[in-house]
Amino acid sequence: MSHHLELELKNAAKRLANTRKVTVLTGAGISVASGIRPFRGKGGLWEKYDPEVVVNIANFRRSPADAWLMLREIVGVIAVADPNPAHLAITMLQKMGLVRCIITQNVDGLHQKAGSREVVEFHGSTSRVVCLECNAIYPLADVDLGVVPPPCFNCGGLLKPDAVFFGEPIPPAALLRARVESQQCDAMLVIGTSGMVEPAASLPALARSSGALIIEVNPEPSWLTTTAVDIFLQGKAEEIMPLLLAEIEKG
Repeated sequence: MSHHLELELKNAAKRLANTRKVTVLTGAGISVASGIRPFRGKGGLWEKYDPEVVVNIANFRRSPADAWLMLREIVGVIAVADPNPAHLAITMLQKMGLVRCIITQNVDGLHQKAGSREVVEFHGSTSRVVCLECNAIYPLADVDLGVVPPPCFNCGGLLKPDAVFFGEPIPPAALLRARVESQQCDAMLVIGTSGMVEPAASLPALARSSGALIIEVNPEPSWLTTTAVDIFLQGKAEEIMPLLLAEIEKG
């Protein structure tokens, strides 16, 4: 570890230890170590499938069987993924009383698998399916994906993963809660997100304008680093977050 990073970790830990209302904002970068690749960039399923085609609501409605053949593989990868040390460190910070809420742009449910509570799923979750006809919601595990597209148990309508597709709005309740939590926190931990995708990208600025400390964890500086961040911890989330937790535990 570089001397600079060591000093920044100590600084972040000291300042976080003096607050009791931390909101965490996570993006795709936190789940890479769990085997889930981000949409953008090389690697994994997204070299085989174009996300703007596969998870596009217009294409899904037009060709649901074709979409489900691809989605079946994608949700299968997510379903067997395990939380990594970054998710587990956040859970520990929540159990310590520091973290009040987690806002995630991810649809993988790994924060909940790690034992975290008060998780705002900004883009929904692939652990559930929703009927586009009657709005019934079922666990993905209850659905027979041998049949594509799978029919709704209630009305026989078209089921889709309960995640926000391209062309769909952010769930209003999730958007409202995310904004409230951003405005009311004393500090925001921004982990593994580029800060380029709205409306989630505006949350750190909203928190900062309300007086919150902003700490970013990313392998490389992002757009947020120079616009909204007080402390930048450079590195992979699964490496930095356990180090930060250890510094906080030292007191």
